[in-house]
Amino acid sequence: MNIVKKVCLLMPVLLFSVAVRAQDTDVAGLIKQGIQLNNQHDYAGAIEKYKLALTTEPDNAQANYQIAFSLNASGKGTDGIPYLIKVTKANSSFTGPAFELLGGIYDSSHQPQQAIDAYKEGLKIKPDYQPLYFNLGIAYFRAKQFAEAEQAAIEAIKLDPKHANSQRLYGLVTFHQNKRAAALMGFCSYLLLEPEGPRSDEAYANMQSILKGGALKTEEAKAEASTIVLNRALNAAIAKAKPGLTPAEVLENQLKSIFEAVGQLAEKQAGNDFFRHYYAEFFYSLSKTNNMSAFARLMGLSADKEANKQWLQQNEDKRKALDAWVAAAERKF
Repeated sequence: MNIVKKVCLLMPVLLFSVAVRAQDTDVAGLIKQGIQLNNQHDYAGAIEKYKLALTTEPDNAQANYQIAFSLNASGKGTDGIPYLIKVTKANSSFTGPAFELLGGIYDSSHQPQQAIDAYKEGLKIKPDYQPLYFNLGIAYFRAKQFAEAEQAAIEAIKLDPKHANSQRLYGLVTFHQNKRAAALMGFCSYLLLEPEGPRSDEAYANMQSILKGGALKTEEAKAEASTIVLNRALNAAIAKAKPGLTPAEVLENQLKSIFEAVGQLAEKQAGNDFFRHYYAEFFYSLSKTNNMSAFARLMGLSADKEANKQWLQQNEDKRKALDAWVAAAERKF
């Protein structure tokens, strides 16, 4: 066979290979263009790009996810459900986000049970995808299933302890069960990560409500014995706290007294390992250090921002010492 014939035979193969590569590039390019349009809030334009990509690759996980994302952003979330269901059936890097978005769409369309089911189904496939636990906790919270929300928040924290909103969620759902010691420590953990902002203001207000003896009306028939004992210890600790000359000193003394009392009590209790180890032990250890002054100022930034911010700036060494201690402290689960 001469060289001309060989080239002629190879040409269709080469052309097909080039065409396939161009096709792949086109799909990737269309998705990239769609993402850019979505970021510019041109959702209709983004959706058209994704539709073009899907005509070539109907099962492309990214294109299916992105079109659902843009549909949801444009207020047509339920139209994105079929695309997301397709993504959830294929194991890819978009599987977890697809279940997350699917649950969010159900939640936004007032279908709480479908949202819960979507998150739980996603966790069977992606058990390490933290946002699914967090959003499951939110869905349970909205459905007033506070015990279930607490467990979801715990799993979310285990997967990402630095996710501030998971700490806030734990504080809220335990507060709704009148677990005041747990709620207080959840809010403190949140404020350690996010000391300023609207949600920080709310967390501080909830913390003050607990310190003043406040309790939310719960739908629980009876509180657990361990919760009753912890609540009593918290109340007694607040009553025994030393007075202070400023709001920051009052808060410091109250928190120190509570952390000591609850920490000592938790050491003697059994069960509820997560609260005892992750929260009670950690804050009990903190109460034994010289970092409580800086800690109290950080907690109180929402209440007296100027005074506490000025104190933290003037005592930068103490703020750094607190940060170093928190970073080095072991928080067991």
